[in-house]
Amino acid sequence: MVPDVSRGSRTIGLLHYLYRTSDIEAHVDPHFVAAYDPHLPDPSRDPNATFSELAADLDLWVNALGDKAPKKHVWHCPVRTAPGDRALSDEEWATVARRVLAAAGIAPDGDDQACRWIAVRHAPDHIHIVATLVRADRTRPRHHKDGTRAQAECRKIEKEFGLRRLKEGDGTAAKRPTSAERHKAERLGQDATSRELLREHVHRALAAADEAEFFDRLAAEGVRIKKRLAPSGDALGYSVAKVGDRNKAGEPIWFSGSKLAPDLSLPRIRERFAAATDMPEPPVALERSGASAPVRARHFAAEATDSALTSFTAGDDSVAAAQLMGVGEVLDALAQTSFGPTQTELREAAVHFERATRSHIRAEREEMYALRRAAHQIIRSGSALGRGQDGAATALVLDIMILTVIAAARWHAARGHAQQAEAAQQTAAHLRAAYQATAPGPLAAMRAYGQHLPAQSRRHHAATARTALPHLAEHLQAEPGWDALTAVLDQAERAGHDTTALLAKAAAQRELDSAASISEVLVWRLQHLGYVTQPASAPRSRRPRTEPAPAVPAPAAVAHQEANRSRRR
Repeated sequence: MVPDVSRGSRTIGLLHYLYRTSDIEAHVDPHFVAAYDPHLPDPSRDPNATFSELAADLDLWVNALGDKAPKKHVWHCPVRTAPGDRALSDEEWATVARRVLAAAGIAPDGDDQACRWIAVRHAPDHIHIVATLVRADRTRPRHHKDGTRAQAECRKIEKEFGLRRLKEGDGTAAKRPTSAERHKAERLGQDATSRELLREHVHRALAAADEAEFFDRLAAEGVRIKKRLAPSGDALGYSVAKVGDRNKAGEPIWFSGSKLAPDLSLPRIRERFAAATDMPEPPVALERSGASAPVRARHFAAEATDSALTSFTAGDDSVAAAQLMGVGEVLDALAQTSFGPTQTELREAAVHFERATRSHIRAEREEMYALRRAAHQIIRSGSALGRGQDGAATALVLDIMILTVIAAARWHAARGHAQQAEAAQQTAAHLRAAYQATAPGPLAAMRAYGQHLPAQSRRHHAATARTALPHLAEHLQAEPGWDALTAVLDQAERAGHDTTALLAKAAAQRELDSAASISEVLVWRLQHLGYVTQPASAPRSRRPRTEPAPAVPAPAAVAHQEANRSRRR
């Protein structure tokens, strides 16, 4: 159950919106469920009642103060049940309204001087509570931290009413879109509100190297930009608007960065860029000869993400908070440079993880420089195809990213950050889906390589597994991913690595019990540890081996052969 407190200045305008049904399909049968006076005429039920009279009644004490009345005297709080919750009755909604008003300090129980208010229901899943912020004794209500107190009361109501229990917030979440914004998005056929879409645009632009590029990237995405300038000409802040999103006067609807999210104000963005100055170059080992720019960028991102993973157990919360922000930027960059189902899932992952990047813990932003550089390199290197080395490199970074996000969820949960922990868990689900959309192609090529290795080579790699992992060897050889693991071991050995030591090190990195496919996990860990690239050609025989290495057909040829075998069956 979600309350969303806001303030306004026109009671009559809000009433017209709440009772409007002609152009908003979600508004059905608007009516009171409760009011400060049980005999107050409801315009939807009493033919003699008017909106003007209702507004005048609610504004009575406000108007009595004259010039001393608060400018934003309208207190507005929609309260919405979660998707899947049962529909509450009018009587239950009346109880919710009274409890929220009491908790917020607007109309405490038994207070005969309390503010005037009504609660209107015009949809099955929510009500709108409207109050005017002057009491009968002409004083202001004590409603400090009213949103936080309303949230806490809703958590109690959820438990008592048997509703879905939402996570506790900590005041760091981005502002929720209003009901009017949601309905407008529906009318325009948008998947999200302008506020949410603009927030995504700004987050994607954060992959820029500096402030100038940030604004250039925003403009390139078709976002309208308005800067607030000092007399010197320096930017003090910025606002963004979606093209075509205008108010009744035909003017663009602007959102400042801080209104999109607490960490998107210009000073906070500048802190990110300042933390990224004088970044070191990527490690030489990651500059793979012959690999494409997207592949090199993804391997560097895997290295940076793997380093970030350790920060969630190292005990320094300020470092971990910075790494969270960096992981979010890498996710945004991956989403921008991927295709098809992988891109769809990565975009969803990035949207969810945005909530997991914010808490009250102050981030040591200089600790995110490696991840910022990784995100920047991913963007600069261009889009990665979903096959071959591009696909393998994407699957590799996704495999590490899943572990990192799960660790982030545990880190948040241990600190009582319920909303952030849930957001990280949702991110992990989308990352798994992105991995499932990406990994099959590269794994199929590796399996084909492994299956066409000489029998002596396959026995040699099986012996390596028995030596390195005696307790897992039989299980590994029974998995469908064993052929792919054999291929990577073969490539690693050809590159001069001690595969026994490399395999033992890969297995010891983290626990394997939760892995759906241990062999697949080891494939990506070996590629990461040994800098082994996606097999691109037939294996060649080495001097210790006497059997000739058969040619490995290309993935397309493998698929064609499988189709022919199926037809013969």
